[in-house]
Amino acid sequence: MTGNQHSKKYLPLAPKQWQSVLLVLCLALASTLGGYAAEPDSSKKSRWRNLFNGKNLDGWKVKITGHELNDNYGNTFRVEDGVMKVSYDKYDKFGGKFGHIFYKNKFSHYILRLEYRFVGEQISGGPGWAYRNSGIMLHCQSPESMRKDQNFPVSIEVQLLGGNGKDKRSTANVCTPGTHIVMDGKLVTRHCNPSKSKTYHGDQWVTIQVEVRGNSTIKHIMDGKVVLEYEKPQLDEKDRDAKNLIKNGDKMLHEGYISLQSESHPVEFRKIQLLPLKK
Repeated sequence: MTGNQHSKKYLPLAPKQWQSVLLVLCLALASTLGGYAAEPDSSKKSRWRNLFNGKNLDGWKVKITGHELNDNYGNTFRVEDGVMKVSYDKYDKFGGKFGHIFYKNKFSHYILRLEYRFVGEQISGGPGWAYRNSGIMLHCQSPESMRKDQNFPVSIEVQLLGGNGKDKRSTANVCTPGTHIVMDGKLVTRHCNPSKSKTYHGDQWVTIQVEVRGNSTIKHIMDGKVVLEYEKPQLDEKDRDAKNLIKNGDKMLHEGYISLQSESHPVEFRKIQLLPLKK
């Protein structure tokens, strides 16, 4: 091959030819990246709603066992330093005063994301199982419909547990006050069922995310991984409070309120955010 033949075979590409090559490369790159999870775009980020404003309890309703709606006994639920706190410094003893703070609106399809941590010591009189124990209640009945002496709203509970510093104890479990769920195609009537999460010891802040799709699937997510999944949340026809909520024979739960628990161990919440999902 002569020099002239060599130069003719490797002539530089014209500008329009370069544009075609770059287009092909970009399409190939886009196809490759399609198999990876992308960061939320700016429009999706803007759709996240703050349920807690970090200043006060506006938009929330308190219900404590034995007390009327919005009687925040002992200032149990309060806001300090931008954090929603569950505190018992004004209690003599727990006395079975299980509390819940409800967001004002109902939801059906959404992702809920928040941070929580357990602090201090459990108040005297709190049950042993409630040590470093709280919860996020999903598909709740309204606080107005609860009996004055009712301990827990009929709901699906994302149980939040903290470790004792040495033993294994999963968090993001599921409990079912007045309800049942379906897992692996079978109706589950056991009250609490464990997740596959690791243990979170101490007073560290922990981030949890829950994906709720009406009466379809509910996923508990820790550190970006699904640690528990179930479906078909439904009312328990044998439960005193649940059966009063069944209308026209339909016991399936499609929506409800969100509440956070007070179960005798001080706990704090922050960055409570919700992303609506399409049905």
